[in-house]
Amino acid sequence: MAWDYDNQLLESVAVRRRRMRDALLFGAQRGRRTADERLGKVFTGIAITAVLCAGCVGWSFLQHTLMQQKAEQEKRQRQVQQFEQPTRSGKS
Repeated sequence: MAWDYDNQLLESVAVRRRRMRDALLFGAQRGRRTADERLGKVFTGIAITAVLCAGCVGWSFLQHTLMQQKAEQEKRQRQVQQFEQPTRSGKS
C-alpha cells in the first residue's frame, strides 16, 4: 500500500512539473502552439525532402550530360582516327 502511494505521488509530481513547464513555455494557448509547432515541423520536412529530390535530379542530369559529352568526344576521336589512317597509309 505504501508503495502504491509513493508511485502515485511521484507520478503526480511529474505531471505537475510538465504542466508548469508547458504553461511557462507556451502560456494559455499551449494546445494551439503545439499544433503550430507540428505544422512547422511538417513543412520543414517537406522542404528538406524537396531539396533532397532536387539534388538527386540535378546529380542525375549532371551525370547524363557528362556521359553525353564523353560519348560525343569518343565519336569525334574515332572520326579523326578514321580520316588520319588512310592519309598515313597513302604517304608511306
